[in-house]
Amino acid sequence: MDPFLEGKTIFITGATGFLAKILVEKILRIQPNVRKLFLLIRASDTKSVRKRFNDEVMQTELFSVLREKIGANNLISLIEEKVFPVAGDISFEDFGIDNSDMKNKMFKEIDIIINSAATTRFDERYDIAMDINVLGALNVLKFAKRCENVKIIVHVSTAYVCGEGEGVIPEKSFTLGETLNKNSKLNIDVEREVIDEKLKELEAQSLTTKEVTIAMRDLGIQRANLHGWPNTYSFTKAMGEMLLGHYKEELKLVIIRPTIITSTYKEPFPGWIEGVKTVDSFILAYGKGVMNFCFGDPNTKLDMIPGDMVVNSILASIIAHVENDKYYSSKELIYHISSSKINPLKTSNILLFLYNYFTKNPWMNKDGNIIKVEKPTLFSSMDSFRKYISTYYWPLLKIVELANLLLWHRFDKIHKDLKRKIDMAIRLSELYKPYLLFHGSFDDANTKRLRMTMKEHKMDDVLNFDPSCINWEDYFMKTHLPGAVNHIF
Repeated sequence: MDPFLEGKTIFITGATGFLAKILVEKILRIQPNVRKLFLLIRASDTKSVRKRFNDEVMQTELFSVLREKIGANNLISLIEEKVFPVAGDISFEDFGIDNSDMKNKMFKEIDIIINSAATTRFDERYDIAMDINVLGALNVLKFAKRCENVKIIVHVSTAYVCGEGEGVIPEKSFTLGETLNKNSKLNIDVEREVIDEKLKELEAQSLTTKEVTIAMRDLGIQRANLHGWPNTYSFTKAMGEMLLGHYKEELKLVIIRPTIITSTYKEPFPGWIEGVKTVDSFILAYGKGVMNFCFGDPNTKLDMIPGDMVVNSILASIIAHVENDKYYSSKELIYHISSSKINPLKTSNILLFLYNYFTKNPWMNKDGNIIKVEKPTLFSSMDSFRKYISTYYWPLLKIVELANLLLWHRFDKIHKDLKRKIDMAIRLSELYKPYLLFHGSFDDANTKRLRMTMKEHKMDDVLNFDPSCINWEDYFMKTHLPGAVNHIF
């Protein structure tokens, strides 16, 4: 490994998240001579933060390779010496860190900040998404300004801050208050006021927590749509970028914009994934026989990138911008970590991989019966999709409802399963519509330059983030789908 990370103190937010875990494992495996890793984890005190770190990070299968490489006892020693979980919350100033000794240590020692904390749910409650994705990013910046030796902030965003883009989407930053539709005026303080007013209004109505959650999710989508974004996630991530860019002053800021993040390609082993990611919602529903039809353009490039490649790009950007900054002008601080330009993958390809995989490796239901899958049907317009549901599924649902009533609820399970199937199909298609009909591809000129720098450093193997090496069929059939079945199903 390049000596750069040696002796450095790195602060990582969102440390129990999918990407951050891969990042922590990679640093410890390839550069055990890192000085310290401060990891921000949501917890109430030192004892609970240690427990959460141990249960949710160290006990995952992800660390098995490192455990085998250096031995279980050596790993425990390495963690005790180098890794410092910090109890805090990104949505508070100074992350609400109570321990002033810890905080002062961090201010003195931190060299590098990697902000990977985010809520990635597309229809998150607007207040929660605002606190984490927008104000959280600002809190990271404020904290960085109090760090005496900080050299760089790497902020993990998403390529889909572009909204429903077409053509080649540039690696370009936002200006504060910029909107995608150019018709509205975006003021982040006004957005916060809208949230506060809505919460007061809902409180006055004495609603249940679930009703408040639904109303706040709807508000997020409405405000996103008003300013030209398709969902709360991409909208709040864009606002987070705006605040960082506007208020960074002399601080060095790198923004990493990955596309759809999938399971690990190679490191520490192929196919590790955690939690149901974007594309995995349909994989899960299809493999379990819940849904064999979906909506989308067969020619849409579904831009995917494995999680370990995203982590490699984060580390590469640190090496390039701290060690070699004379080669980089300020306009090159945004990186699309994507595959659509150099190794495109179409929706129709993925559906074929799915069918082939679950035909050869069928899932078994809880009764031990094999689930037979049919070739998935793809509807290229929302009208044809809804028409299919209303023609085939709604009448069937009504018949089952009637039979259920007449025969003393003997068809309860069938009725619930059918209704779940319809609700899931509609919800997934509405939520992912912008990406299932996406007609853009992501420019990666800056990212190519970053790859060249790693080549010059002879680090392109250690930090590989070149998607042109991926054979998509091979990756899906032998890595991602088995990984999803193993870790998610």
